[in-house]
Amino acid sequence: MYISNYRRRSDAVFLLFIVFLLFCIFRLLFIQFFRASYLAQIAKKQHNLFVELEPRRGTIYDARLKPLATNISADSLYASPNEMPQKDKDNIIRQLIPILKTDYNYLNERLTRKKSFIWLARKISPGQSEEIRRLNIKGLNFIKESKRCYSNGYLASHLIGFAGLDNNGLEGLELYYDRYLRGEAGWAMYLRDARQKRLNLWEDMALAKDGYDLVLTIDEVIQYIAERELDKAFREYHAKGASIVVMQPRTGAILAWANRPAFDLNEYSSSDKDTRRNRLICDLFEPGSVFKIVTASAALEENKISEEDRIFCENGSYKVGSHILHDHKPHGWLTFREVVEQSSNIGTTKVAQRLGADKVYQYVKLFGFGRKTNIDLPGEISGMIKEPRFWSKTSIGAIPIGQEVGVTVLQLVTAVSVVANGGNLMKPYIVKEIRDKHQKAIKSFSPVVVQKVVSGSTANRIKKILTGTIEEGTGKMAKVPGFSSAGKTGTAQKLEPNGAYSHNKFVASFIGFAPAEDPEIGIAVVVDEPRPYYFGGVVAAPVFKNVASDVLRYLRSNAPLKEVSITDETNRVS
Repeated sequence: MYISNYRRRSDAVFLLFIVFLLFCIFRLLFIQFFRASYLAQIAKKQHNLFVELEPRRGTIYDARLKPLATNISADSLYASPNEMPQKDKDNIIRQLIPILKTDYNYLNERLTRKKSFIWLARKISPGQSEEIRRLNIKGLNFIKESKRCYSNGYLASHLIGFAGLDNNGLEGLELYYDRYLRGEAGWAMYLRDARQKRLNLWEDMALAKDGYDLVLTIDEVIQYIAERELDKAFREYHAKGASIVVMQPRTGAILAWANRPAFDLNEYSSSDKDTRRNRLICDLFEPGSVFKIVTASAALEENKISEEDRIFCENGSYKVGSHILHDHKPHGWLTFREVVEQSSNIGTTKVAQRLGADKVYQYVKLFGFGRKTNIDLPGEISGMIKEPRFWSKTSIGAIPIGQEVGVTVLQLVTAVSVVANGGNLMKPYIVKEIRDKHQKAIKSFSPVVVQKVVSGSTANRIKKILTGTIEEGTGKMAKVPGFSSAGKTGTAQKLEPNGAYSHNKFVASFIGFAPAEDPEIGIAVVVDEPRPYYFGGVVAAPVFKNVASDVLRYLRSNAPLKEVSITDETNRVS
């Protein structure tokens, strides 16, 4: 009886082992044939580390190949919270706060996560990196990344723009040409040991493709001169804002581009949106008397008047529709030349009445107003000009003198360059070449003629009149020592929220070029709400004089900037 029970138990145990063995065999077969690839992937993840290889972001150079935006190596701090003893985390956080200049909650939230990798701070300074290394904290490590560096800080800040932490362009040229500058990321698959530490062995790799470099038309020295003089006026007249642009009239190449207020590109996150606004192409304003070059050019081109024809300026008061038009000081009889030189509103309006609304509008469009210049920068607006069918009875006395029309500073410099270069509207551009890392040009940009605006003869006649504006008229403070120059002043009242013109808010402006007989530079200066003086001839004209004087001397003391062939984009259009 006892032996029989023992055998039954032995058989049961044996059977149990057989069933278990068969189960294991079937399980192994299932894993081998149905789960092999899945488990192989898990093993591969455990023993392989995927690392993205960051490309070098392209360098931005000025016209003489001086770097304006480059890359430097920087440490980025990360933590492995799973490796840190829980009891030590509070002490670690308190040691990091004064170094990283962050708050307790931010670090605490990150270090309490159950992760093996989490960023604490990206692209920190060498000083911060050294301080953290001295703490010798387990679970804190660094990764080398590239950081965008702007060696000149504030210089050309609105033009260059900036790139973010991940080296993606966010503003200015950095944004507009981001697809060229950023390059293409690569990757590498490194091997790891059983403790998850990376070995210096890689299984597979695709190299990163570095970004292309930009060569600008901007000259660093000319940029500095323009910013220095603009900053003086901005501070002296306690202005709300100010802008200046310097352009080659014959090509449309931009030599300098500046706004005030400005910001440090290396500390862009600490500046506000208003400071970062690119006023040269984003701000709309009524230009005032600088706009009279359009009316004057149209009248001469259409043979409606000649320089010595006399116009009665009504002794300073003239009714247009239901509106009484005034001059800044009364005039009687003036020649057409003197009307422009003395910036007579009444004289200009009488000339515009001879032309008619349709012709005035036609030439406003020909000079490039009311549409984008298509500059290679983001955020440009088109400005505003009403079609004649929407004009009121007083518009013929407003638009020809720069009211009821909205323009940008860039449009003003392209308009005055029409007169300077013999009648062509040029497309402004900032980038001269895009190059690879071997300095081979992959793309070049040439000057483009948008359209013919006026004949060379008309342009020369207007040029002489604008020379007289500086010699005898309202622009005497723009006279450049040692060089001839031509230009036009402007003083425009700003609109109040109720639609009425303000009596204490003005925009002072000056547009011009030098030397007058063979212009090398065209300049537009605009100062928003200067105080206590607000006339363009007092506030903006001296900026033109100082910039033109120093720039022309600089250009003569250095090798000339390379000029390229000009492309005709379109025929003249109305």
